[in-house]
Formats: sequence, structure tokens, C-alpha cells
Amino acid sequence: MTTYRIAADIGGTFTDIACLSGDGILLTAKVPSTPHDYSEGILNGIRQIIERVDVPMSHFANLLHASTIATNTILESKGAKTALVTTRGFRDVLELRRIRVPRLYEPLYCKPPPLASRRLRFEITERMDPKGQVLAPLDTADVGALAVRLRDLQVEAVAVCFLHSYANPAHEQAVLSQLRDVLPAECFVCISYDVLPEMREYERTSTTVVNAYVGPVVRRYLTTLESRLKDAGFDGHVLMMQSSGGLLDVDKVVAKPATVVESGPAAGVVGAARLGAAAGYRDLITFDMGGTTAKASLIQDGGLTVTDDYEVGGGISMSSALAKGGGYALKLPIIDVSEVGAGGGSVVRLDAGGVIKIGPESAGAVPGPACYDAGGEKATVTDANLVLGYLNPEALASGSVCLNKARAEEAIHRAVCDQTDVSLLDAAYGIHCVANAAMMRAVKGVSTYRGRNPKDFTMLAFGGNGGMHAAALARELNMGRVIVPLGAGVFSAVGLLFADYESGRSLALSGLLSTDQADCEKLKDALESLERAVLDDMQEKSGIQVRRTIHLRYHGQGSELGIAVDTSDITAQTVNRLIEDFVAEHERSYGYSHENTPIELAAIRVVAAISPCGTTKIQSPGRAVENGDRAVRMAYFGPLGGLVETPVLRRDMLDTQPMQGPLIIEEYEGTTVVPPDCRAWLDDYNNIVIELETRDDS
Repeated sequence: MTTYRIAADIGGTFTDIACLSGDGILLTAKVPSTPHDYSEGILNGIRQIIERVDVPMSHFANLLHASTIATNTILESKGAKTALVTTRGFRDVLELRRIRVPRLYEPLYCKPPPLASRRLRFEITERMDPKGQVLAPLDTADVGALAVRLRDLQVEAVAVCFLHSYANPAHEQAVLSQLRDVLPAECFVCISYDVLPEMREYERTSTTVVNAYVGPVVRRYLTTLESRLKDAGFDGHVLMMQSSGGLLDVDKVVAKPATVVESGPAAGVVGAARLGAAAGYRDLITFDMGGTTAKASLIQDGGLTVTDDYEVGGGISMSSALAKGGGYALKLPIIDVSEVGAGGGSVVRLDAGGVIKIGPESAGAVPGPACYDAGGEKATVTDANLVLGYLNPEALASGSVCLNKARAEEAIHRAVCDQTDVSLLDAAYGIHCVANAAMMRAVKGVSTYRGRNPKDFTMLAFGGNGGMHAAALARELNMGRVIVPLGAGVFSAVGLLFADYESGRSLALSGLLSTDQADCEKLKDALESLERAVLDDMQEKSGIQVRRTIHLRYHGQGSELGIAVDTSDITAQTVNRLIEDFVAEHERSYGYSHENTPIELAAIRVVAAISPCGTTKIQSPGRAVENGDRAVRMAYFGPLGGLVETPVLRRDMLDTQPMQGPLIIEEYEGTTVVPPDCRAWLDDYNNIVIELETRDDS
């Protein structure tokens, strides 16, 4: 009997479904999202797949799922009524934050309001020192009175974070027990030791509060999803994508919901790493362009770039120690994704100097771009691409959205042409180029700003709009090759099918990294203890691989670098290799290193993972190529390329022999544009490969 894996990714406009058979046949569905009940959109998409594979819902053992529910809860300020319980004297840690602000030349900049307001932040008498010794015992009377007060205030979530609890969680655990005895069962309560048992008071407090703030929302959403799936005949397990790129059981996600804050973007990057490596592309920059934002991430030697230095909720996100203060600190493992507000639905405007600007305002799903003919009047990037001839004027996504080219032309005239002497085509091409310039910041955010040259990487483009902009964007970055994978328009759902099942834990450490035998034994014992705990979480599953990371910094530094270690048997030789790797990574990331400066331990992290079985060579069901299917369309490629008659193809019309551009390749999930000075072909893994001419920077 044929086996199938199925995955669902919820976006703001569409819900994407991907289903993979044991022999590598990929089926996809793209249905409108249903914000009133997102599970309805998932079920609608799954039903479309079921009709095509002709199997019952009960045939699927697992549903792999990614969602932006936690992120949107923070962005829209729709989280739980959250209280913070902390050590006396530390009530305002969330207000004080760090000294950084995201915009240096804006003296009136206001930080975002804390997720736990001051009237819901409470102090308890207790105190630990950095070694976990009790300086002031826990006042249990304080806790009892506070529990009653929190109940009377009808808070929905409580975060508990005490000073130095990473070294000794006894006080936090005692408070957790007392609060659960008094507060209603539906009140979400979490302690920092369970969420982030690491140093740095602000980051640990902020992460714990984020966890509490999204907890009730995520729990309600996942409970509803499981219930709706069960009613529809699904009796398997729901596995959720974590921000770190691994899948986890829903019950564990409910206990620690902050782990899924960047769930959706992570899935596409995981798919790019797995499928890219299988096809021989191990050094990639992913480019994911959707309706509202464009995202980029770096994959080096087949490995994901993971960070724990992240902020969420401050508008555009970029993990960088140099750009902080705009959001809420989230110090959990997250795939390093840089994001800018430029997508297909991004609104076009002229600034005071008459210069075209793109985003971050978006037309959204409703009313959408002007060409959707649903009441939107503002010009967007999608309108420009339609006017340029890149999009099919008759339909988008195989007819799920009909486009009105006249509306797009009117909108661009209003936004640009009527206020300048620029022609319609040149205005549309200018919008396309400005969007590329904005998205270039996202790519540089994970490459140039990290000490990597984009020229050394291949771009892997996906998302509903990625294929239309990738070649032009890659040219500006002097990248020589673009890959557009199968199912690119629903690739975050596809990526879920190739993600590992994963569980990880971290532990704070302090002290200098030393080759002394006693210090080596201490580090070895800590790693082995953490490894045993992680393996227990996996419940004796087979095929487990263990990854270990040691976070190090120079003495006196405020941030760390994670260095992988392939064994928990720490010896003097292992430590010397760790030091060499740390110095090399510091040099590569920041452009310098310190000689003869002591290196400190900050934390260790151990992850246990199980890779999915099955092929990584996927293909679509396809249909026979017919000569009558070949079409042409006039498309504009700027003043140099001109308005030219452009062949319009399907993916299966390409083969291993390169075809000279211009070409437009239309699929159910998205469109790929091959400019005139590029060549395209299909590789052995059904990826569209676009080759560009690169400049000689010498």
C-alpha cells in the first residue's frame, strides 16, 4: 500500500498543503486561509488532496504543521492577559531592556510596551546568588497572597522569573506549585527554568513572558485543530514545526509555545537545506518572497544557520547584535532569517522627493492588490508584475484568483505616472527594481552582514513571488545561479515533509574554557547529563542523532557564538579544537579575533533528532507535453531588454538542455521569470536552474 506524508502551512492569504507519496510524487493544494478558524482552511486543503490520492483521512499517520499563529499574536497584540512574578527589586527589567535602540537618529523613538504591563508585574521576597546559593529564602506568605490576587485579577497567564534561577530553580518551582493550586486550571503558568535556564536576566525574563503571552492562544488553536481533525476522521498525531527547524509533538509545544514563534519561515529553509543538499547545492541563500514580506536565510555546507539572538514584534526582523531594541527578546534557537517588508502585496508610493517607495504597508488579502478587482485601489508589486507581462493576465494560481490588468494599469498611473513623466511600462519596471533593492537588504542581512560573500552561494527561490524576482535580484548581488524547486509556491509546506523530529535542551555554564583535567571532566559531565535528558524526551525512538553545541565568548564580551562539538567525551584535545573553531568563527563573523584573551563558557545545548525516511528526489504527477500548450506573451525587461515576445512554458517543457531567455514558466503554485540574458534548464531533481552572467569584481 502506498504511504503518504502530509503537511500544512498557514499564511496570511493562503493555506498551503503538500502531500508526498513513498515514491516521491508531490501533490499540492493552495486554498484561502480562514482567519475565523484556521483549521477550516487546513481541512479544505486536505480534502482536495484526499480526492486526488483516493485514501481516507485515517490513512495519514501524522499531520506536519507550521503556522504564524504565535508571531501574529505578538504583532497584533492579541495575546493573553499576562502577569510577571519576579524577585523583589526587579519589577522593571522589561522596561529597562538593553541600551540599544533600532533607530539611532530618532530621539523620540518609543520602545514597544511590555507584554506584561506594570500593574501586572509583582515582586516576591527571595534571592539566589550566581552559584545557586540562597541569599534570601522564599517568602511563602508573599506567594500565597499573590496567588489569590492573581486569581481575583483574572489573569490568563503568569510568567515566573527569579534572579539566578538558572543556577537553582527551587524557588521558581515552589511558586509554580503554589500558583497552580490556587489559579484556575486554564490559566497558563510557566517558569523561566523550564523555558530558558540560561544567564542574562532581561533576555530570560522577556523570553518567559513571551512564552506566557502566546501560551493560551497557541493552546486554544492547537486544541481546536486536533478536535476538528478528529471529527473529520484523522486519528494520527499533529507535529508542529519549531523555530529551530525541527518537528515536535503538539503537547510539548503547548507546554513551551515560544518555540514556534517563527514556525512558518523555518519550514521553507529546512526544505531548502535538505532538498538542496540532495541535488548537490550545499551552499545556498534562500529567498522566500510572499505577499507581505521577503525573507532570506543562509545555508552553508548543507547546514542551517541557527541563532538565539532574536527579537520578535518590532516590525521587520533581523537577528543581529548590531540592530536591537525594536522588539521583544526571544533567546531560543531560531533559524537565522532576515526579513523585509517587501512582498507581492506591498503598496507603492512616491516620497516627498518623487522617489518610488515600496512597503512596508501591504494591501493584504482583503482587498488585496488593485488587479484582484476586489476593491483595492493602491498599486502594489503584483500590479507592476502583471503590467510587465510576467503574470498571466487571465488567472493566478490556476484560476483561484482572476486578475484585472486594466485595474493594475490605473493604479500605477495614479501612484506614479500621473505625478511624473514616466511611462506606464517604465514605472512598472521601476517598481519591480525598487522591490528588488528592498529585498536585497534581507539577503545581505544573512550574508554580507555575517562576513559571507553572496557570490559564493547559489540562490534558492520560493514563495508565491520568489521566482519572478529571483534572477534580477541575484544579478544585483553578482550571484551566478538561481534554483527554483518543485512546489516553490508552497515550499514551506514542502519543507515540513523533510524536517527532523527534534527535541533539545540547554543549560547555563560559567567559567573559563580550560584544558585542565578537572574542568574537562566538569564540562563532560554537564554534556552527558543534558544528553541523557534529551534522549529521555525522545521516548526510546530509533535512529536518533545527537548534536551538541557549546556557546563561548571572549572574557568580557556580552554575546556568544555557538560552536558544534561532535562528542561529549571532552578532553584537552577537544578543548584545543573548540578554541581554534571559536577563533576562526569569530574572525569570519566579525572580521577580527583576540589573541591571548581568555575564552568563557556561557551555555551548552544538546539536540536529539530523527530524520524522516523516504526519497529526497520529488516529482509532480505531471501531464504529457503537447505542442499546443506552448504560448507567448509580451513582457518588458527594462530599457535594455525592451518589450519582447516571451515564450510561456510549464516546468515539464524544460529538460536538461539549457534554453535561452527570456522565458516565463507558469505553475499552479507560482511563476518563474527568466530574463533575456539568462539560460534555464531542469536538473535531475526537477529543479529549475537559471544561470546568470556574473561580473568580474577584480
